[in-house]
Amino acid sequence: MEWKIFSTVLATVFIAELGDKTQLATMLFAADSEVSKVTVFVAASLALILASALGVLAGSLLSDFINEKYLHYIAGTGFIIIGGYTLATA
Repeated sequence: MEWKIFSTVLATVFIAELGDKTQLATMLFAADSEVSKVTVFVAASLALILASALGVLAGSLLSDFINEKYLHYIAGTGFIIIGGYTLATA
């Protein structure tokens, strides 16, 4: 296992997920006293695993057609656009 990549991805995704809509929705489900906290945890974990799997699959497929360098530029540009839009509409 490549520990440098592992720790970079873990830290990046963990920080990106803190306080986002997914975490807020999970907190709301867990706040219901009639709902099993284990069920909420397992369901939310599986959802994040599936979403991550789609990201890995899409990245793998795209890398077959687009140079990795350009994928980095596309992803960076996308983040900047989303950030700008978020600031503009806030």
